[in-house]
Amino acid sequence: MAMSVPAAADEEAAPEVILRPGDRSEEVKALQRRLHERGFYFGRSNGVYDEQTKFAVWAFQKSRKIMPKAVIGPEMLKAFDRRSRLRPLVPKGAANRVEVDLTYQLLTVYRNRRPVLTSHISSGAEVRYCEGGRCGDAITPVGDFRVTSRAPGWTTGRLGSMYNSLYFVGGIAMHGSTQVPLRPASHGCVRVPMTVSKRLFELVKIGDPVYVRGKIHRAKDHDKS
Repeated sequence: MAMSVPAAADEEAAPEVILRPGDRSEEVKALQRRLHERGFYFGRSNGVYDEQTKFAVWAFQKSRKIMPKAVIGPEMLKAFDRRSRLRPLVPKGAANRVEVDLTYQLLTVYRNRRPVLTSHISSGAEVRYCEGGRCGDAITPVGDFRVTSRAPGWTTGRLGSMYNSLYFVGGIAMHGSTQVPLRPASHGCVRVPMTVSKRLFELVKIGDPVYVRGKIHRAKDHDKS
């Protein structure tokens, strides 16, 4: 009589899903949808692993205390089943507020005390700079602030161009940028990805509290894009 062999013995192990920038697949579309459901991604779920998707991946990884990197595999995919390991910076803050975490380079918008948007950012580089004959310190100030004014669309000043700016102290704003590296690199503003800035501008109004906490790390740049 022929010996039966368990079906599992004939099957090869399922390949691990690895996603990289530039990939186009249903797996990428599923990733975008999961990131959108959790408030990390606000672009189209088009199945293209583009730059905006990469920024959302970084934000999600940092919220789970995973080293941010663009190439992702099972470790990150399994992390969707875990809660964020980052606690609110100001647990007793206003129900509707923005928190800027300089340590993890993350921005979170709360509505009714629930996080509805979490974004990768690039804050002040904390270096001395001189532009157009004027010098200053590239610092994002720590403290409790409020949004004082809003500037929709593109505006250009002596330090560069900003999109959908939300000013919260002097000339320092949260704004969309085409350059949001995996390190603090701004003159003091809080840069966010372009697709995030559109949703951020819809959510945040004049008078909304902005709490800035933490300090930047001067460790090596972990940008592995």
